[in-house]
Amino acid sequence: MELIGSLFGSVAGYALPFLFVLTVVVFFHELGHFLVGRWCGVRVNAFSVGFGPELIGRTDRHGTRWKLSVIPLGGYVKFAGDENEASVPDQEALRQMSADERAGAFQTKSVARRAAIVAAGPIANFILAIVIFAVLFALMGRPEISPRVDQVQPDSAAAEAGLQAGDLVLAIDGSSIGTFAELQRTISVSADIPLRMELDRGGERVEVTITPKRREITDPFGNVQSVGLLGVSRSAKPEDVITRRFGPVEAVVEGSKETWFVVTRTAGYLGGILTGRESADQLGGPIRVAQISGQVATLGFGALLNLTAVLSVSIGLLNLLPIPMLDGGHLLFYAAEALRGKPLSERAQEYGFRIGIGIVLFLMVFATWNDVLHLSSL
Repeated sequence: MELIGSLFGSVAGYALPFLFVLTVVVFFHELGHFLVGRWCGVRVNAFSVGFGPELIGRTDRHGTRWKLSVIPLGGYVKFAGDENEASVPDQEALRQMSADERAGAFQTKSVARRAAIVAAGPIANFILAIVIFAVLFALMGRPEISPRVDQVQPDSAAAEAGLQAGDLVLAIDGSSIGTFAELQRTISVSADIPLRMELDRGGERVEVTITPKRREITDPFGNVQSVGLLGVSRSAKPEDVITRRFGPVEAVVEGSKETWFVVTRTAGYLGGILTGRESADQLGGPIRVAQISGQVATLGFGALLNLTAVLSVSIGLLNLLPIPMLDGGHLLFYAAEALRGKPLSERAQEYGFRIGIGIVLFLMVFATWNDVLHLSSL
């Protein structure tokens, strides 16, 4: 009984934070589609968090079925005129609709309106991240440490570039660096890339070129990551450590900056995979997300909210990839329609969606396999 209780507690420790994070992210993504769809006069048949059989639900006065479904790995908004949850057009159903029914169908709206409805999902994810980051900054502030070098490790990238104790990092490749955290972020995603670093050395401006070395590091939870490192430690002097407080407007500005950083880091990593600079073994699926959610939850609700914001940005960005079945794929079809002056043929769209299904399934299997390998290495 004690073993069963321990196992149940372990599963709950991962499952509950995972369900919270994913439900919030999916709900706001689909809410973006839903709200803009309603504003554009489209009838919404269903709004579901999760896939598969319905667990609970209700139908509102507009005829929309709001439901929570069994498989909590996504969600969908099904508009009038959609064949399925992926918004594949049901041409036969459209042909059989009355004039009033066609007026409320998604496929009969203009290209601009359809594009706005599709883009609203990822945009909602970005807005959610900005709001979460802004709330955290406004309520908790942010500890900031000056980007001053305290010690330089021998045989490190910093030592090879000639960095010295007491150097204050001012900018990297022309972008100003205000905190040690900003320095770490920039360096961590720049392994093996030469960087132009501007320093303040005893009041004198010095410029060096430095190439962060790729190293594998293990976080406090045992997760291994491949990142770029300089080989320096931060200053612990009281004058170099502050807690910065933000007003409402400043918090929104900082939340936007934080969201943009996650966008650029995620996009940079995906681009690195395509060019061969980054390894795809860092791609994770639902198992990894559940594991990280459980680990982060032990640090407190604020940390879990921060993870929710990061995941919201990642899902919004991934949905914009030009792959049929994803929002980006739909936008690609609409762009072609706008250029041609007419939609792609039904056959072309069908082949596109089939290819999209294949790509999405491959990515899901690949990410899950990475998850299994990751767990087996712990």
